[in-house]
Amino acid sequence: MDQITITRASVEGLATVQQISRETFFETFAEANTEADMQKYLAENFGEVKLTEELNNPDSQFYIAWLGENPVGYMKLNTGEAQTELRDTSSFEIERIYVKSDYHGKKVGQLLYDKALAVAQLEQKIYLWLGVWEKNPKAIRFYEKNGFVVFDKHIFKFGEDEQTDIMMKKLL
Repeated sequence: MDQITITRASVEGLATVQQISRETFFETFAEANTEADMQKYLAENFGEVKLTEELNNPDSQFYIAWLGENPVGYMKLNTGEAQTELRDTSSFEIERIYVKSDYHGKKVGQLLYDKALAVAQLEQKIYLWLGVWEKNPKAIRFYEKNGFVVFDKHIFKFGEDEQTDIMMKKLL
């Protein structure tokens, strides 16, 4: 396989981030959710207006994983007020690491995580944290393998469905 490269995304990369977001989210979660809830979530959370706001937020950073000219995944990091919870300026939240299913097991997620770790260390953060769906054991194992531990849980509202996310953190 060719070399995977990671580049920082800006609002100019909106279409790429939007396409990866919709494709990977659908691949990962459609089977466990209703079509109506899925379509509503994709429209609300990965629409042009919302993603433009996120890409322009100075407290968020997006990184795209590329295989040649093809985007194969991306990551969103938040600090300060951009964090979905905690809002601790001494931490980064990994809000999303999304990888196209064809590239699962090919180290793309690990490369994106390694980038998050490098950025957090460069910016002298004390810890990384994230929320991961309790019914995603593959992702939970990935984060455990990278030194994350469970510290809490929260409810993630997906349409009419209340789902539990496990909150994990890693001290740096």
